[in-house]
Amino acid sequence: MGKHYQEELESLQLALVRTQMAMAGSDERVVIVLEGRDGAGKDGTIKRITEHLSVRATRVVALPKPSDRERTQWYFQRYATHLPAAGEIVIFNRSWYNRAGVEVVMGFSTATEQEAFLRDAPDFERMLVESGIRLVKIWLDISKKEQEERLEARRTDPLKALKVSDMDKVAQAKWADYSAARDTMLTRTHTPFAPWHVVRADDKKDARIAIIRHILHHIAPADIADDVKAPDPDILFPFDMAALEDGRLAR
Repeated sequence: MGKHYQEELESLQLALVRTQMAMAGSDERVVIVLEGRDGAGKDGTIKRITEHLSVRATRVVALPKPSDRERTQWYFQRYATHLPAAGEIVIFNRSWYNRAGVEVVMGFSTATEQEAFLRDAPDFERMLVESGIRLVKIWLDISKKEQEERLEARRTDPLKALKVSDMDKVAQAKWADYSAARDTMLTRTHTPFAPWHVVRADDKKDARIAIIRHILHHIAPADIADDVKAPDPDILFPFDMAALEDGRLAR
């Protein structure tokens, strides 16, 4: 698997480079939203996506908690300032969907604010898409056991010390609450113009390959995308209501 994975990854990374070269000087703008539980593999996936891309035309946005001033702004305002200009790719490592996830579970916002978000997010995303932005939304899903093992690895590996957060401490205890928040978020914000795709990410390498294939099929020119295999549907699939009950989403 190791050699085959590396060869496949490098081929996909080359396709990403070719895609970004094609975007240069064009009006193309791309937003990639990566969401998932703590330990789901967002950082590692982003590292593989951006490894060979232009630092001038690629930005990874991982915002800290809002300042006192930002808390008084329109909720989407702090995210809107990071949207791409022509020829740029912006990856949100967590995004405006904080309000539908951690803020729900940890009580960082009110029920009224959370309901307003679920109502308004589809309209916000519709405006992005109608403005010409290519929007890709991906939820990385992992099992409770896999999360436990990854969070434990963070705590015991000095090289992963910077990944440890206060949220890690409650991720397992509040597993069911996070599951309920995830289900509501996917159900309420999955739309024809900004659909969610789910990745079963217990195997990091399989997940990374599937995600990059998916991104290329959505943002690459046809002559590049046509040479890329479709993601394995057992690993990456479009969200649908049946996934809430049939075992494709971790419980």
